[in-house]
Amino acid sequence: MKKILVIDDEEWLRDMVQLALRQRGFEVIQAENGALGIEVARKELPDLILCDVNMERVDGYLTLSALRSEPATASIPFILMTGLADHAGMRHGMELGADDYLPKPFTLEALYAAVEARLKKAQALRQAAEKNLADLRANISLMLPHEMRTPLNGILAYGEILSAEANSLPPKEVSEMGQVIYDSGKRLERLIENFLIYAQIEMLGADSQKLNALRAQPRSFPAELIAEHAQTQARLAARTPDLLLDLADAPMGISADYLAKIVDELVQNAFKFSVSGTVVSVRLSSAPQGLSLAITDHGRGFSPDQISRIGAYMQFDRKLHEQQGLGLGLIIAKRLVELHGGALTIQSEPGSATTVTVKLPKP
Repeated sequence: MKKILVIDDEEWLRDMVQLALRQRGFEVIQAENGALGIEVARKELPDLILCDVNMERVDGYLTLSALRSEPATASIPFILMTGLADHAGMRHGMELGADDYLPKPFTLEALYAAVEARLKKAQALRQAAEKNLADLRANISLMLPHEMRTPLNGILAYGEILSAEANSLPPKEVSEMGQVIYDSGKRLERLIENFLIYAQIEMLGADSQKLNALRAQPRSFPAELIAEHAQTQARLAARTPDLLLDLADAPMGISADYLAKIVDELVQNAFKFSVSGTVVSVRLSSAPQGLSLAITDHGRGFSPDQISRIGAYMQFDRKLHEQQGLGLGLIIAKRLVELHGGALTIQSEPGSATTVTVKLPKP
């Protein structure tokens, strides 16, 4: 049974709404003012809140703001009831996080429609969140053991051979084993680095002072840095001839370290998900509001559904295609771009060209 909290300083209206909603099978609880409503919401955690705007001391806006600021109550659907539904008030309520407005006086049909629409939407969001969580669990359980064990097995196996039989091994074999150990160590290093960077980015986004300081560090003339890191990724993929650079230099509002990370992740993905002999192009050009960096490959591409579900620890069709990494590279690049006031977009079709475009504002 869904629980609904009604906050209003008029007793007759609370009783009327309670009676009407109970007839529809809802459990209804009441609060006679905003301050009490906040306490009841914290304690009862209702499925929906109906709250009057005009109340003494703690009005509907203050009640909404208080509940939206607390993790336990922030996602509860909230409908403001008011007899003064002017545009400025409605806009203010929506900015604070109201889900809907119910103008007074209202009919029972309007009340039922508003309540059922909000609960239906909340249920859809909850189901989507549960599905995303299930996908996240599945991806982590599938990827993490493999990504940790594969390079570690190489390090331990060859390390054991070298420690036990170094004197009897020819120099060439020692060198080859050393290279495997080094490559495996680098793979583990990148795994840990991306995990730590993603956590750092998420914390950074919640600190406005650090965010402002971050955006105040422009990188002048980034073409050389972009070329250097794109060429490094091409060389690591053994596909230097496939790289096409077209870089128009101009100041870009991002630090060198973060720009390098974005280029590394996006260009590495372009090579990873396309085959040798196909072109990977990296283009930097002027845009009306800043600079545009576009990386295009001709690999297997993304479907619209996959593009919409890009997130942390998310890889697609991993059971069909061998992939290294935790699926953090693309979301790290996207979040870094967003933290700098820019946007990352993807245009792609399965089996066709994929273009990832980064747009950053002028410094």
